[in-house]
Amino acid sequence: MTRPKRTHKKKNRSAGRTPQLLTAVVANEKGEIFDLEGYAAVGADGAQFNSLTTANTIELPHGSELMFLPDRAPVLLDRSTGTLGPLDRNPYAPDEKIFPVAAFNSPGVVLTHTCAYEEHAQARILPLFSYGAVGWYGEGFRSAAMVVDTEPRQDLRRMPQDRIVAGVRQMQKQLPDNRLARHLEHCALTYGCPAGKNFFLGRYEAPLPTSQACNARCLGCISLQADAQLTSSQNRIAFTPSAREIAEVALAHIRRVENAVVSFGQGCEGDPLMAAGEIEPAIRLIREATAEGTINMNTNASLPDTLKGLLDAGLDSIRVSMNSVRESCYMAYFRPRGYGFDQVLESIDLTLARGGHVAINYLNCPGFTDCPEEAAALSVFLEKHPVHLIQWRNLNFDPRRYLEIMRTAAPMGPAVGMDRLLQMIGKRYPRLRFGYFNPPRERFADLLAANQKERKP
Repeated sequence: MTRPKRTHKKKNRSAGRTPQLLTAVVANEKGEIFDLEGYAAVGADGAQFNSLTTANTIELPHGSELMFLPDRAPVLLDRSTGTLGPLDRNPYAPDEKIFPVAAFNSPGVVLTHTCAYEEHAQARILPLFSYGAVGWYGEGFRSAAMVVDTEPRQDLRRMPQDRIVAGVRQMQKQLPDNRLARHLEHCALTYGCPAGKNFFLGRYEAPLPTSQACNARCLGCISLQADAQLTSSQNRIAFTPSAREIAEVALAHIRRVENAVVSFGQGCEGDPLMAAGEIEPAIRLIREATAEGTINMNTNASLPDTLKGLLDAGLDSIRVSMNSVRESCYMAYFRPRGYGFDQVLESIDLTLARGGHVAINYLNCPGFTDCPEEAAALSVFLEKHPVHLIQWRNLNFDPRRYLEIMRTAAPMGPAVGMDRLLQMIGKRYPRLRFGYFNPPRERFADLLAANQKERKP
């Protein structure tokens, strides 16, 4: 996969009131992206190929990236004949090979279609990104996606580099001997981590990576990969911060940010429950110093007994990562070691019973997430485990490989559509919130109070 430079020239086209087909965009071997007149863009929803229109797409969000996919031929709609299928040569320059173009969307949107393509023989697995369908209309690119969170928490336009560097220097003076603060410097300045940047900018949510270990072997783990064909996008933290170091970073953020959130469980670590020996006393130190701020944990929720101690110490909320609410599909993706799906459900119920906020980090892949079997299972799950928020996140994994794995794990019928799924769930559970980011407790205090009132006999 190559991230191409954009060489496309904008063309003047005006949108009509009725849905209009998007023009297909493809790339050549140099990574140059161009539109293909006479061919319409197509997206994949599992095994279904659908034309992209102005009605089922949005303007490509700022901060999104375009990628071309090697070893694959784009699936396009020939507007002159009405036929739909793969095309591996430029019809206007037959000697030129063409490749599919996908969108890696910025945070806050969920894919409704993945990039439509056919694989060549011996095609290599795609790197750990999500691959949204994209096309061109009027003055720009459009993405097959839905907005689920409009908060500009990770909007790169609000993260000027000079202010980040200034924040780093300030923290070097404030926390000169804190190893966790130095680790976050690397995250912000080397990896470009938005969460790390927000800490040094003094806004929203600060990360508290702690754990070197994990008891799952997720197919799409971005910090440690056993698959030789895949490369993790960042290195896992190489030390365990002390309780004091964790508390110092958390308090530095809480004391200068209104409605601050601090979160364990980041992309550069394993699961934070594996480091509870340092995290529990760190939470107690934070809560001894202040009652302000929201202490959150992003976790696989595998150890309910361990989680109970963290809730006792003052943990406010958890976000539980799940690719599926069906056990067989969950196990096929997370590949847990030493825990099972029942422990995940037990942790969710425990936190709900203790009055904590629970979100699920629902890893979405069109064709699977919106298949009838998964949609029905999600509805049953929400009846039994009334979580407060679904964070609709795009699965960063080769979509074709993922669908093959899930199809082996459980039944998977024709997709109903991501837009229809969200509408159905939203209508059936009106108090359930949709989003992308971890909320501060100021936003969910009313919801928790109402839930606690309902639970009382």
